[in-house]
Amino acid sequence: MVQSEGFIPYAGYHTYYRVAGDVQQSLQAGKLPLLVLHGGPGAAHYYLQTLDGIWDSCGRAVVYYDQMSCGRSKTPPLPQKWSAKFFLDELACVRKALGLERCHILGQSWGGMLAMMYAIGQPWHANGHDGMASMVVASSPASMDLWLHEALRLRHYLPAPMEAALAQADVDGDYDRPEVRAATAEYYRRHVSLVPENERPANLHSPEPDPVGDECYHFMQGMSEFVVTGRLSHWSVVDQLPSIDVPTLVTSGAADECTPLIAKQVADGIPDARWVLFPDGTHWVHGEQPQLYNATVERFLEQHD
Repeated sequence: MVQSEGFIPYAGYHTYYRVAGDVQQSLQAGKLPLLVLHGGPGAAHYYLQTLDGIWDSCGRAVVYYDQMSCGRSKTPPLPQKWSAKFFLDELACVRKALGLERCHILGQSWGGMLAMMYAIGQPWHANGHDGMASMVVASSPASMDLWLHEALRLRHYLPAPMEAALAQADVDGDYDRPEVRAATAEYYRRHVSLVPENERPANLHSPEPDPVGDECYHFMQGMSEFVVTGRLSHWSVVDQLPSIDVPTLVTSGAADECTPLIAKQVADGIPDARWVLFPDGTHWVHGEQPQLYNATVERFLEQHD
């Protein structure tokens, strides 16, 4: 595969990026690049690299980057900087540095939250979103209150001892007990990924531990899937969705922790948004059903090049 990588200066540090394919070749073929925003906050881009298939099969360049303090964009802990605005400014910086004057944007989970804020503009940021040809919101909420409500509902369907173990961990902070680890693994298998990260192909999981990314997640969200005590507590763009003027595709899995109720709130709120619900898919549906997922996204992108 044709690919390139490098680093972009931002906020006194460096943002890592990787391009699957050739941007100029993609543009010459009439296909705008796809810029991908990973989840977390605090994850990295690796788990999304099944989207490389869009270049392989369609000739559209796919651009990834690790958000600051995540993956290869290494920093010390930055609690004084971590915020929605900080990551939105980084998005604008990446687009400018890579010459992505006109592109599509796909955001998965937290990345989709970033994409929606970017498309909304004020009061989230003042960069503007000129050249944003379309947006794919992949398994993302418009309201953290609804996200938390649904996570607790899904947790309730676990066997009672597992639900109790997870609830107790959120009280005492001990997430390392064997029963908590087992319950977490079962919740993840049902709703986050049918394939555990350590069983995925090597290119689809982080090659090394990323403790700063974990700190970022804890600072922005909380200590687990079932508490939102960080900066994203009560975050919502529900009332601002009608102002989005970017063509939008919403995707999610039927078993996703981004439940159909969450995805529908996004799809109903954004004018003329389309929603594709993938049967049997979890939060990692793009990796579980890569050929179908990539083909679905590519068909949508082609309509808005």
